[in-house]
Amino acid sequence: MKQVMIKAGSAVVEEVPAPKVSSKNVLVKVTHSCISVGTEMAGVKMSGLPLYQRALKQPENVKRVLEMVAEQGVKRTYGRVMGKLSAGSATGYSAAGVVVELGDDVEGIAVGDRVACAGAGVANHAELIDVPVNLTVKIPDELSTNYASTVTLGAIAMQGVRRAQPTLGETIVVVGLGVLGQLTAQMLTANGCKVIGIELDPERIRLALENGMDIGISPASENYVERVLKYTEGLGADAAIITAATSSDEVISMAMQSCRKKGRVILVGDVGLNLKRADFYKKELDFLISTSYGPGRYDPYYEEEGQDYPISYVRWTENRNMQAYIDLLAKKKICLENLCAGLFKIDEAARAYDSLRSDENKPLVVLLEYPEREGVRKRRVELNVAVPKNKKINLALAGASSFAQGVHLPNMVKLRDSYRLRAVMSRTGANALAVAKQYEADYCTSDYAELLSDEQIDLVMIATRHDLHGPMVLSALQAGKNVFVEKPLSLKEEEVDEIENFYKREPNPPLLMVGFNRRFSPAMQAIDTILQSRTTPIIANYTMNAGYIPLDHWVHGPEGGGRNIGEACHIYDLFNFLVGGVGVESINAESIIPSTKQWVRNDNFVVTIKYVDGSLCTLTYTALGDKSFPKERLDIFCDGKVIVMDDYKNVTVHGSKQKGWSSQTARKGQIEELDLLAKTMLAGGKWPVCLEEQLLASRISFEVERRIYGKSK
Repeated sequence: MKQVMIKAGSAVVEEVPAPKVSSKNVLVKVTHSCISVGTEMAGVKMSGLPLYQRALKQPENVKRVLEMVAEQGVKRTYGRVMGKLSAGSATGYSAAGVVVELGDDVEGIAVGDRVACAGAGVANHAELIDVPVNLTVKIPDELSTNYASTVTLGAIAMQGVRRAQPTLGETIVVVGLGVLGQLTAQMLTANGCKVIGIELDPERIRLALENGMDIGISPASENYVERVLKYTEGLGADAAIITAATSSDEVISMAMQSCRKKGRVILVGDVGLNLKRADFYKKELDFLISTSYGPGRYDPYYEEEGQDYPISYVRWTENRNMQAYIDLLAKKKICLENLCAGLFKIDEAARAYDSLRSDENKPLVVLLEYPEREGVRKRRVELNVAVPKNKKINLALAGASSFAQGVHLPNMVKLRDSYRLRAVMSRTGANALAVAKQYEADYCTSDYAELLSDEQIDLVMIATRHDLHGPMVLSALQAGKNVFVEKPLSLKEEEVDEIENFYKREPNPPLLMVGFNRRFSPAMQAIDTILQSRTTPIIANYTMNAGYIPLDHWVHGPEGGGRNIGEACHIYDLFNFLVGGVGVESINAESIIPSTKQWVRNDNFVVTIKYVDGSLCTLTYTALGDKSFPKERLDIFCDGKVIVMDDYKNVTVHGSKQKGWSSQTARKGQIEELDLLAKTMLAGGKWPVCLEEQLLASRISFEVERRIYGKSK
């Protein structure tokens, strides 16, 4: 399918794999989408700036890059940043079209329904979009999809109006008459308010007056505060809604000065926020922020999981705001005819964006339309195929996650004599294409079945969110593919049982390797060498200062499975490795019982595992610590020695002349595990981690989870 991407200050149209419908989503064939003149053009301009200028304008991104440098090094970070910049980014967040497929859990929408869709990263400028149900509303028969594609802008404007709580007859000032200001003014007029618009551009004032606004004032020609006071008989406006975009602090100051005592000021746009106390203290003004489309925005349970808020408690959610706006359009209470100045076909996207570059005569609303054509739902895009000269492992990446891009793919480049990237699969076609291009894959796809049916693929690397691991592993094994899956193997015990049963009944099964990389780290290999000659059981105390992750992060939800199953399984495998895979005798686990809802039980717990050789291994896993303290530490006691591993940077041995190990940077074994896997696949031999130990690490995590929450098996 065709999709608009932003690269180096321009818009380009690329062929990307069409999305598959998700279980709680609808697949929409787009007929029109709306370009956001403000938000999207800001992104276009930013993408064309040199790196140093972008850094000055986006200090929060600089912080993330510096964190990546500290963790992954300068060279790898630079390569990843430049790769992302060259790939470009998807754009658009408001569209309309026809539903062509439903997810399994979708109700209330049917194939063939015309719908309006919202959401950054969702309602992109693309021929097909996979949209959550709560970001989708039906379009009445009397309304065309071209106007309905402005639904996101309408919902943003409506939420700003709702925050102002206007009543019949009130006087409201609207500062900035771009498209949001125009829609806001019309909604206020429909609500029976007197509307005063503040705008530098006389043409925008003219359009707003034509659509029902009462008074238009240009601050370039007169003091608008005085004019507002004169119009309101010296009282001031009841409220001011700011829809302008500027770095100036004066916008808020002037808006506050134009309001009466006990008035309200609502910020919808992006302006300077150096507030002056005197502006609102004497009048006791209310200053409110309007968040995007309304309640539900940025809540993954609402937007992604489809969990609605009860209307009795939340009358106007973002979905209900969207529907209310669509209804106003259908009833012609809002006029877009004189605002929509441009309609371009998807292939003319570059020209559409160019029309918005001028500061003069810039259109307020520009729409893209998507003509019917064959092949829109194609889920595989071929790239340049380079046939390797030597025997290599053809690898397919399933899930182009940030971890895969930051760790595994760069490591594969280092191991280019062993691996070549055959294909990249991602739920998001644009992401699959970007990664496939950067790492020179043969093709990209949004369909996992494409990888399983490809006879040239030797190894499937699964790096999706955790809940998909078990089913994807099993289907790949059944297709005869060797599998490398990032931890955990699965979130469900029955899926682990199915995988074990597969190996019991298959006479010549493929290889399976879970990404338990820590056992392959130079630090643990050095410790293993020291422990080879031990004559006593070991006592091992492992501390993981994991750090706090907000509870709305996917790791805590059904996709992540929590931090015990999702992350601590690493350490259970490490314990199995240190004791030589001798088997578990007993498992005990205790968790702190949180006094507040900030924490969950599987955030902070202590696990003790007793092995059949008498060894005792203890994990203290906590999110209560500080980031300045090392994340991981291991102390081992045996044979009169103490072995200390500090954050995978060094190993020291006390009570012995045996040497430790040290490194300038943390080395957790990711490249070593891939190297050993390649050698096993190319030369044969035993698996890097035997099946029994991989299954055991998962089952330990399940038992720990039961004990943390006091459940029986």
